[in-house]
Amino acid sequence: MAMLEVNDIHTYYGNIHALKGISLTVEEGEIVTLIGANGAGKTTTLRTISGLLTPREGSISYLDKDIVGTPAHKLVYEKMAMVPEGRGVFAKLTVMENLEMGSYSRDDKAGIARDLERVFALFPRLKEREKQVAGTLSGGEQQMLATGRAMMASPRLLMLDEPSMGLAPVLVDAVFDAIVEINKEGTTILLVEQNALMALSIANRGYVLQTGQIVLHDDAAALKSNEMVQKAYLGVD
Repeated sequence: MAMLEVNDIHTYYGNIHALKGISLTVEEGEIVTLIGANGAGKTTTLRTISGLLTPREGSISYLDKDIVGTPAHKLVYEKMAMVPEGRGVFAKLTVMENLEMGSYSRDDKAGIARDLERVFALFPRLKEREKQVAGTLSGGEQQMLATGRAMMASPRLLMLDEPSMGLAPVLVDAVFDAIVEINKEGTTILLVEQNALMALSIANRGYVLQTGQIVLHDDAAALKSNEMVQKAYLGVD
């Protein structure tokens, strides 16, 4: 049984049929990426899995439990966390306070302290700025903070929505290196990313979305060499 199984979900925004029968799986320990153009349904898929949207049809199983209809905040207690598009840090709180907010679902003080050190080891810049107000951080630092805050929930499944958006290339590399490291330490990753080349370079498998449907699914190496993917998403003529 896969860690996450999404089966034929249909999600709507009012009368707009945004997801039209999406099915995907994520196995424990994998990095799986969803790629596609703007408006393809990538973010809607993550929002549906994480409980922010409820599908009208279909099922979602996580750790062998049906989670459709489970509120998003309850899923944090089930060891699922999401880093939203646009980062969503608490701008008026300090770096440390943001990280503490990430651990609200836990009461194991020793584990929280251990994970805090882990976040600071992954993102030394956050350690340097732990007393700084989050709203004054750069975009890259805010992305690090949002990722670190999600890690403070000690998730088994971490979902990231467009982590490279708006970042300088050097910071994109740093964020993707951190995602690989988080995965190596045992966290399963579901990644939505417009930078398809970067996403496919770290993923095990990928799904290609177009207008609310999955049009292609394969391992990452095969997708990188697929002619349609190269032309549409990798900038190869």
